[in-house]
Amino acid sequence: MEKGSEFVVGSENMHLEEPWFTGMDTEETEMGQPNSEIQGFRLEKGEASNMVFSTEAPLVIKESSTSGSCSCSLKKIKSTVAAKGSEFCQKDKSGHDKKLSRQYRIELGQLFQGAVSSHDWELAESLILSADPQTLNDALCVTLDAIWFLSTQQELYGITDLIKKIIANGAYDFTRAALRTSFLASCVSACQSRTMSLADTVTVMAQRLHERLQECHGDEVLKAEAGAKVQKFTEWALKCIGSHSRCQGSNDRVNHCSAIEIQLQLTAFKTFLDLAGNQLTGKDFTEAFDAACFPLTLFSSSFDAGWASGISATVIQGLLDMLVEGGADNVNQCFLEASRFGSTELVRILLQIAQRNSLDVDVDLALGFASHYCKIGTMECLVEEGNAMAFLGPLMRAAERGCMQVVQWFVKRGCRDMELCLALTAATSSSQVGVAAYLLPHVPKHVLTALSIEILKAAGERSGGSLDGVAFLLHSDFLGDAAATYAVADSIAKSDDEAVAPELRAFVQEHWSEAAFLDGLKQGQEHYMKLMRILKRGESPICLRDLPAPLRVGIAYMPLYRECVEVGGRLLSQRLRGQLVEAVRMLGGGSLEEVSQGGELLATLEHHLPPFLVRAPSVG
Repeated sequence: MEKGSEFVVGSENMHLEEPWFTGMDTEETEMGQPNSEIQGFRLEKGEASNMVFSTEAPLVIKESSTSGSCSCSLKKIKSTVAAKGSEFCQKDKSGHDKKLSRQYRIELGQLFQGAVSSHDWELAESLILSADPQTLNDALCVTLDAIWFLSTQQELYGITDLIKKIIANGAYDFTRAALRTSFLASCVSACQSRTMSLADTVTVMAQRLHERLQECHGDEVLKAEAGAKVQKFTEWALKCIGSHSRCQGSNDRVNHCSAIEIQLQLTAFKTFLDLAGNQLTGKDFTEAFDAACFPLTLFSSSFDAGWASGISATVIQGLLDMLVEGGADNVNQCFLEASRFGSTELVRILLQIAQRNSLDVDVDLALGFASHYCKIGTMECLVEEGNAMAFLGPLMRAAERGCMQVVQWFVKRGCRDMELCLALTAATSSSQVGVAAYLLPHVPKHVLTALSIEILKAAGERSGGSLDGVAFLLHSDFLGDAAATYAVADSIAKSDDEAVAPELRAFVQEHWSEAAFLDGLKQGQEHYMKLMRILKRGESPICLRDLPAPLRVGIAYMPLYRECVEVGGRLLSQRLRGQLVEAVRMLGGGSLEEVSQGGELLATLEHHLPPFLVRAPSVG
């Protein structure tokens, strides 16, 4: 399935077998905060995409400054500014070309973060006057991150004015700000759906990330590095959420936003996009869309059914809509990725976005991805809400892999007769006997009769060396008529059609042909003659003639009996049937050459065996 399908993540084409990961390179900046770059990896080749979340890290206050209920108190911040004011002013005199030292940048960043968290816009505006271009870019990111926690009109006015002044003073890294805040907004939206604390959410996220890495192919070292980097970045986002939540007095839990608050937050983001203008390219919008979708795949297992239609998902829906309007062109790619990883609520959101924006998403290919990874909930969504209808490919691949849960789901949803027949052929060819046994009763007999030879030929051609599936169909009397089933096998044995795999022809010739039946009769006669010689000429101290007749029969035919019982099914192979017919005839059961059902033949043999040697149930 995967090899024929490519899709884009970020800006790179890659196969489903080479899934992208978001990794993060972390080092300390001069501000003392993580310097983070998130990139897409083609794991098997180690090629980095041009997707960049952030070249520098979030400005966050150190742990000692964020403990308690919004420890960055206004009084403390202002006193620190007063103490440092003259030093900052000196740094300001050199204008936009000024470059602050590492220590000043750290202190200025922490003060700015505190001012934004305390909604002291006047103080925050005074601090940006002392910032160099790098610090202004950091300040733009911090301010933009705060928009997802707005709750009043006054806060909206304050933060949008601050964003305008930061840009007017020289901030220019709109790409990093857009990607980073998109990632954070997604985390905020996801956390609002949960009832557990943020600390527990980190654990859930880490577990889901581990599961996702296990599902992917590629170099284990690269996977480990990517996983560690993604986890660090996501932990930053959750720490940022926790900091803002504590400032709002929510005690390490994310507040549920009202419709008015959500509108304020989206208005602030739209203002930023308007201010950025053509500084943000279509590629930037595409990568921001990718960044917003990624966290939802990590949190998807914790969402309640219907989350995508609830208030918690409104922010992310609005954000994604604006990114699409800006030029994001990877809705289908993210849709396929979400389907593959079973992110049902994200799939639902992307279906709605595609519909609102008249975009095409490949629901049938997505169904193939979801079914390949046994994401039943996502499959339900794709069929019921996305109107996916291409069942044949996913059904056949599931049958071939032996994925019973997916096969049962498709059958219960309703498949056409030919789809069921082809799925049965796929299961047979790969010797998935359990799946074949499930599918066989669902295929109409007239379809099996018409295509019987083709089914066996196709199964033999694609068998890969094992003909257990073919043997199962024949033993099961898949045509419901023993004579017809034997006739089909004999037809293949005698066929000179080059389309018949040599292994299949040899198999039916040896076990299921008319010649095999005659050979079985001959083997039975030879076996009886050998037994008679032993009885008459044997020199064993144990005289077999003195044993009770049932024991003598058990000694003579127990191996044949056991082999027939262990085979199972309604029909015996022609070779075994011939041996059994001859055994019954020699025991005085008459000629049973016309008897096809294994159960009837075995019942006759069992009549001559000691009861303690008879197994129940026997073939039948």
